Amino acid sequence: MKAYTTFLRLVLLGCLGTAGISQVLSQGTLSADWKFKTGDNLDWLLPRFDDSDWESISGESVWEGQGYPEYDGFAWYRQAVFIPAEWEEQATLEGGLVLDLGAIDDADETYWNGELIGTTGAFPPEYVGAYEQKRSYTIPADLVKFGKRNVIAVRAYDHVGGGGLYGTDKNLRIKGMADALEMTFLESPADHIYLDNAPVELTLNLKNDYRQNLAGNVSWFIKTDFGVRLNQGSQEIRVRKGKTSSMIIPLGRLSPGFYHLEARYQTEFGRKTVRYSLGVQPEFVKSPLDRPDDFEAYWTRAKRELASVAPQFEMIRNEELSTEDRDIFTVEMRSLGNVLIRGFYRRPTAEGPHPAILHVQGYSSSQDAMTGYQENDMAVFVLNIRGHGNSQDHVNPGFPGYLLHHVDDKELYIYRGAYMDCLRALDFLYQQPEVDTTRVAVQGGSQGGALSFATAALAPERIHACMPGVPFLSDWKDYFQTATWPANEFTAYVEEHPEVGWEGVYETLSYIDIKNLAPMVEAPVFMSIGLLDDVCPPHINFAAYNQLNVEKRYTVYPYAGHGLPGEEVNNLIYGWLRDLFRLTRTR
Repeated sequence: MKAYTTFLRLVLLGCLGTAGISQVLSQGTLSADWKFKTGDNLDWLLPRFDDSDWESISGESVWEGQGYPEYDGFAWYRQAVFIPAEWEEQATLEGGLVLDLGAIDDADETYWNGELIGTTGAFPPEYVGAYEQKRSYTIPADLVKFGKRNVIAVRAYDHVGGGGLYGTDKNLRIKGMADALEMTFLESPADHIYLDNAPVELTLNLKNDYRQNLAGNVSWFIKTDFGVRLNQGSQEIRVRKGKTSSMIIPLGRLSPGFYHLEARYQTEFGRKTVRYSLGVQPEFVKSPLDRPDDFEAYWTRAKRELASVAPQFEMIRNEELSTEDRDIFTVEMRSLGNVLIRGFYRRPTAEGPHPAILHVQGYSSSQDAMTGYQENDMAVFVLNIRGHGNSQDHVNPGFPGYLLHHVDDKELYIYRGAYMDCLRALDFLYQQPEVDTTRVAVQGGSQGGALSFATAALAPERIHACMPGVPFLSDWKDYFQTATWPANEFTAYVEEHPEVGWEGVYETLSYIDIKNLAPMVEAPVFMSIGLLDDVCPPHINFAAYNQLNVEKRYTVYPYAGHGLPGEEVNNLIYGWLRDLFRLTRTR
């Protein structure tokens, strides 16, 4: 076969034809710079469209940090590429090109020369987010203009938080063996959680849809979530064209914890890598409490200080959003330190009393009046804690910066106040005559998962169900060994503040560590996690979960990272909550 030497080469575009469209760099990597415009117009997918007056931004980071803060909604990216004429023969033989765009926050449609080549997630009104999912789209050879200019147009939709293209893993290449070879592990159990201590064996299937028979070597290794490599092996294997071959990968007996397996198949036509994550007896993961001696006194004092602050509740009706089925209000109130915070309250117009949900938020996010539970048979309070959303009047350290705000002083640390904000929100709910105060739940994801733990722990008599997702703020010393962020922020802080040092940082963090708060929870708990989460890894989730002494359950999404499949999770946990609160299912 003719040697394929042009795979890693792209030619710089000499003349674009349409002014302003970004160029492709060499070495098969898309330019970091894209033409960009907020809004939505289907004319923008057309190759002939003139985008010369559009701004240029990087596709390696979300648009909020590039001059579009707080923007949520539709936006478009465009970039022109020159595909060398010498690519045509190989691309036609292999079945086209592959465009790797990495992750896009949240949903996208991607076009090549005006033709749709792929979509991930879904746009409103049937919105489905997919902000962590990697995009790789095949471009059929007959859509490619070889030796000419081609145009990529990406229509992106951001629901909340960061938006658009991000990450450096973008590439344009000729389709090859790795794209036609399917490598999968037989899933048993389906959630990749092994509940006993029996030796673990995985079956790897290799399905060959490539144009040639394949012969090569599968090498593999497994490591812990702390990065410690445990064992490895290799095996020669052949896979005939159109057939499937299998092999057994013996992992042996594994201690309670979480593991990551990588298997790589190397052939003369290239190589392909597949990864598999699993958990073993997660409820036996050990992470002892490290409470300071005055831990309970610290929180008793904080609650006493909160009680001394007059809440000054004010409800402002939103006429535009209110309907015949529910009333919606913006709520203002005062919390610890007399700090002004806000939230949104939705109450059914039907006669109560009604159960209630306190919805608490993720790190750096801004919640709106329609966040959370959508049915009209529960009251919902959507809280923006201090420094978030519409609660930034008095406290606004920003992001980054929030996690470090007064970390040198446990009495002033940002999360001491944030946890009290959640309790103040409960004060509001408990004053509403339509709320059934025997059925109050708290729910949130990430930072909201930690706030859910903390609220249930610090107000155990007032919370009757707790639904944390991928909980943050847990098991700090192990956390900083298993995730890059936020360890990097704290490392930089300690280098700049040696007088505080790690000892001082860990002392402050130990007070707000949900692992240390978990034994105080009295309500049933339903936790949701993503097995691929590298922001709040499963280890720190279970460090807190395993300290609970209540009725509890968890669900694991084996292919999810920090972003869980929202509708699926909500259907599951709200079904559980409705059963717990004895509500008739409405759908």
